[in-house]
Amino acid sequence: MNLLDIGIILAYFAGMIFLGLIAQKMQKNSDDYYVGGRSMGSFKIGALWMAGWIGGSAVIGTSANACAMGITAVWYVVAIAAGCIIFAFVMAEPIKRVSTVLHNITFPELIRSRYDEKNSLMCSITTIMAMIGYTAAQFVAGASILNVLTGWSLGLCYVVAAVVIVFYVSTGGLLAVTYTDIVQMLLLILGVVVLGIPFTASVLDKSSLSFSQLPEGYFNLGSWGWSTIIALFVSTVMSFFTCMDSFTRCIAAKDTKTARAGTVYAAIAVLVIAGAGTYLGMAGKLLLPECTDTNNILAELVVRIMPHGLKGLILIGVLSAIMSTADISVLTASASITKDIYQTYINPKVGEKQLMRIGVASSLLVGIAGALFGWFNQDIMNILLITFTINSAGLFLPTLCAFFWKRASSGAAFASMVSATLIAVIWYIGGSVSELPLFKTDALWPAFGVSACLFFVLSLSHKQTAQELEKANMFFAVGHEKDMDKGDA
Repeated sequence: MNLLDIGIILAYFAGMIFLGLIAQKMQKNSDDYYVGGRSMGSFKIGALWMAGWIGGSAVIGTSANACAMGITAVWYVVAIAAGCIIFAFVMAEPIKRVSTVLHNITFPELIRSRYDEKNSLMCSITTIMAMIGYTAAQFVAGASILNVLTGWSLGLCYVVAAVVIVFYVSTGGLLAVTYTDIVQMLLLILGVVVLGIPFTASVLDKSSLSFSQLPEGYFNLGSWGWSTIIALFVSTVMSFFTCMDSFTRCIAAKDTKTARAGTVYAAIAVLVIAGAGTYLGMAGKLLLPECTDTNNILAELVVRIMPHGLKGLILIGVLSAIMSTADISVLTASASITKDIYQTYINPKVGEKQLMRIGVASSLLVGIAGALFGWFNQDIMNILLITFTINSAGLFLPTLCAFFWKRASSGAAFASMVSATLIAVIWYIGGSVSELPLFKTDALWPAFGVSACLFFVLSLSHKQTAQELEKANMFFAVGHEKDMDKGDA
């Protein structure tokens, strides 16, 4: 890359930091820092949704799978779009209504309001673990692509990516994340879709290459394996119901209709990215048949066929996807540390200014933890998979039933969370030290299966206390009260 491309990249990093500083001056309290004052419109909510889910795994991972397997790679991002749509029509409005009445900011706060403190603490632990893992993954992805495209050392690329993200998130909170994510999503669409696809298509045409020259299996939607595809769909959709950032976006919306509309807008944009990533990966297979590392196919494609200037713009688009996922992961874990652990268990009477300082410090702590985790675990896909299972398998049913089933009990919810976590960890360790066929099965199925059985059996056999019944009735009434739309608009 020449000075023009590097200059574009450095200008982008400087812009992200500048937006973080602007957002810092606009914050007045923790509501501003973590949920943007609960006043965001559907466009901003859509940008946050898309930014949170379209990260390195979506863009780089989809193109890598498309290069290796063909059109079947589209399923990962299609599953994300499906998760957006299902969550929008099932959960967005109830979450917004309940959080408005209870003035909740975080997912564990809602869990505590419906169940009890031990469930809230378990929810906080799994949230923080998962978000640190997601943050680490994005740091590694960002460093890898910077390394390929700029020639800078991997260590320098890693430090640059981590420092920029941690700085603007810790200083600016959700306002900074929102401003930067809007810019980042526009840059992603500009770089990958508007510029990347037409130019790649032109190069293919000039090279007399066409997709018809790819192996026949590249056009088989099921070549990834239907068992894998189904597990991917189930686990992805479940994760929407249990990731704290899903709740943050609904809470940050100005009203219930906005919470739903923003989610639907994101699903549409996600499908566009799904097609773009798949197309570029398959094109890379034709144009760069000698590239053996499919994880680098998108970066190699940009370096080898794009002109100077365009390289920098497309690189920024890909980096935007990576950084936008990392920033919301940092902020989500920070909110759980600050609100759900520090304010709840350590200092309930903390003042607003001190809470803000704790929030900034927590964001820095999460960012550093993610950076260290990624630095010492460069190959972290297996770890991400297990944290993903921990964060969704045991929380899915307690979360869904909190709003839609009055019989869901606190003891059943806790048993569901603990059993799924233990099974997921056992499966991870067993798969690492043993060749038993049992551990070849994805940990999601045994973890979710056991937790579901415990949840329903204990809920049906348990006689709820008066306090449990009161909480259940309140959640059900508020979550289904349509008239609240007039009051929260």
